[in-house]
Amino acid sequence: MIRFIRETGAVNAAPGAYALWLRLGAPLTATAGGIAVTLESGDYLYCGSAKGPGGLRARLARHRRKDKRAHWHVDQLTLQGQVLGAFIVEGGDECALNAALSALPIPLLGFGSSDCSRCAAHLRLWPKGAALPSDWENARKAAESPPPD
Repeated sequence: MIRFIRETGAVNAAPGAYALWLRLGAPLTATAGGIAVTLESGDYLYCGSAKGPGGLRARLARHRRKDKRAHWHVDQLTLQGQVLGAFIVEGGDECALNAALSALPIPLLGFGSSDCSRCAAHLRLWPKGAALPSDWENARKAAESPPPD
């Protein structure tokens, strides 16, 4: 089951997969596999996995930090942009999340998928007004609505 979270403290330390919601306030030149493109300002979804120590909580906390050494492709975006939240699936698969977003454009081939033989990229542009899969939208709305009295 997919959940949407805004804060890392709301996440278990379980292994799983996530789609990180990022916003670039200005264009950013990003590289992957020796290819450089300028990503336009706007919203992006990056699909990743968290299978190491600390699981989803640790990985998402790292993505939020600005005081880190750039290691993964996505660090280019997290260091310059804003993390708005994440769609998470405990025990999930990043390629399955990416496949669920197949209607969204890929802005840079190879981004985040250099070790993946199934996906052209793990980064998707989320154009303004573009719909997410219904279970994703429902998870986001549930997280943003006030708790019942």
